[in-house]
Amino acid sequence: MSKDQLLTAVIEFCKEHKMAESTFGRKAVNDGKFVSRLRTGARVTPETFEKVKKFINSSGNIKSLEIDNQNLHVLPKEDNVDDKNIFDEKSKSKKKNFRFFDNRQKYLLFVSTCSEKEVISKRIGMELGHIKPKPPAIRIFDAGMGDGTVLAGVMREMHHRYPTMPFYISGKEISLEDVRICLSKMSDRLFEHPASVLVFTNLFYSEAPWLKPKSMASSNSMVWKEVALQGGSSHEFAEQLSELRGFLDENWQAGHSPKTGNPIYERPTVLIIYREDHKFLLSDVIPKQDIKKADYDLVLASQPYRLRVSSEVKSRNVLLPLVRSLGRGGRLIGIHSSGDDPGHQILKEIWPNDNPFVSDRHSLLKAVKNELGSDARHYNIKANSDNRSIFKYTMHSLPSELEASIGTSTLFAAWNAATYVGQIDEQRLEAAMKSVDYLSITQKALKKYGGLWFNDESYTISRKND
Repeated sequence: MSKDQLLTAVIEFCKEHKMAESTFGRKAVNDGKFVSRLRTGARVTPETFEKVKKFINSSGNIKSLEIDNQNLHVLPKEDNVDDKNIFDEKSKSKKKNFRFFDNRQKYLLFVSTCSEKEVISKRIGMELGHIKPKPPAIRIFDAGMGDGTVLAGVMREMHHRYPTMPFYISGKEISLEDVRICLSKMSDRLFEHPASVLVFTNLFYSEAPWLKPKSMASSNSMVWKEVALQGGSSHEFAEQLSELRGFLDENWQAGHSPKTGNPIYERPTVLIIYREDHKFLLSDVIPKQDIKKADYDLVLASQPYRLRVSSEVKSRNVLLPLVRSLGRGGRLIGIHSSGDDPGHQILKEIWPNDNPFVSDRHSLLKAVKNELGSDARHYNIKANSDNRSIFKYTMHSLPSELEASIGTSTLFAAWNAATYVGQIDEQRLEAAMKSVDYLSITQKALKKYGGLWFNDESYTISRKND
């Protein structure tokens, strides 16, 4: 049986027995996300397959399940795993569907223990001094909004520099939970800067800047919702934003592409938020469904792609549409993890033949120039010097924690941060945690470097005025 056939059998079983996929995962293999992981391309061990087979057959399903190691991308048996090289290079090329940020616990632990979001907000804030906004508003597009931590920080920087100018803030995010969290941070921003229009969407990179799906079918089914907030206090705004959860639950659902495994929207959605008492002032800023417009003054591209994807794919699928969405004099700032730091050293100890950071800013911008072709002459494409481009952020820890015995919670936080930044998938993590003393390796790195920090690198692309 192939992996697709296994998934089909599981889905048919769930339909026949009227069982939720998460319930199947918990009962069969004690993993509520098993079916979703299988759908996104996760490999299946012989042990896991046997558990699924046993559960289905014991429930009266007449179909017999036979295993095919090659098609199922089976992990090697533990006794055949080399402690220092447990990553199967052959299976790497088959693993197209890994989405490292799908695990909410890992993400939330990383955000709460590391300063990356704060540091990135300040780095993006530096770019605000280079833009030349034009009426009727400063136009910003966040290409990977996430939970809104960076966006909220940038909006504070914007208000500090431009306290009276109208803001048009647009953000792309496919994750329902991230949009919910982001909305919870926007009431304070709308109170401090009332002349703001917030636009959130789940459209693709090639569609989101213009708020326009490419296909006719998607355009016809698009949900376009405007929310004019009443009142004048942060509390009142927060109450009204929280009432949007039902709308998000209904319209912000995502599936997975059968070709790439990447999340895709089930229903294209645009959510527009502004204050009712500023609607007249913002009349020319609020987007209209029948008008296609980008022309951004600043585009934020913070960690918008998977590290292991080639420069050509990152450029073609992500950066090219973002570059084309810039208005005259507009700037794009891109930021991604670059390695060569203590966190990277931890990963090298366990996976010496693996490098998550396959492309640096130089190769990425070269690919962008190639994609633009003759249009590249209309842009300033700058990798900048290392001193300006590369910056670091740290994992929060008390000095006393690193002087004597390091606590287990600190070690787990450091291990989580290193593997999260390196985008290590669950299968490889499970194998590593069974075969090597990963906490000892983490402790060694913390002692050696006096803590844990990570390097990000940035680059800028600006559109010329002429």
